[in-house]
Amino acid sequence: MSTTDKRDRALTREVTVTQIPSGDKQTLFAGDTVFIHQVLGGSYTIQTSTGLYRLDGKDADAIGETVAVQTVTAATLADGAPDPEAIWDQLRKVFDPEIPVNIVDLGLVYSMDVGKADDGGFKVDVAMTLTAPGCGMGPAIAEDAKGKILLVPGVSTADVRITWEPAWNQSMISEEGKMKLGLI
Repeated sequence: MSTTDKRDRALTREVTVTQIPSGDKQTLFAGDTVFIHQVLGGSYTIQTSTGLYRLDGKDADAIGETVAVQTVTAATLADGAPDPEAIWDQLRKVFDPEIPVNIVDLGLVYSMDVGKADDGGFKVDVAMTLTAPGCGMGPAIAEDAKGKILLVPGVSTADVRITWEPAWNQSMISEEGKMKLGLI
């Protein structure tokens, strides 16, 4: 099977998924029928009779797909801190399930800071926004970003905070993002 084959599929095993838009963790069971809507950033947007969910790439085998590699092979800096570019690369793997452009190119990430964590490791703090204040995808997108950041060597904790200041607008989309959306 391939990701271009979006017909209904039965889960081959139990999986933990993220409910869209709440971001809550749910369990889907072997035999449940799912429909693949979108595959971006190594994760799957799937639909069941109970709603939409984000399935992590590490669980792709449950829908007959190839498991996505869940490791980041970046070196840490001399002091053990994570490589900031590796963190940005991970953020570029995070997508709004409804928009085929990553959150960095959409201009949704306002800041990314690395500092010492209380546990002696390093903490990553991200401030981001959404395309509209009424968008319910915030928790799901923030959870996806946090999970991808935690894969970067040297990161011990991560916090992804949604903010509404400044308000997002289309001028914040990168040139690459605008090309993907057909805006230029």
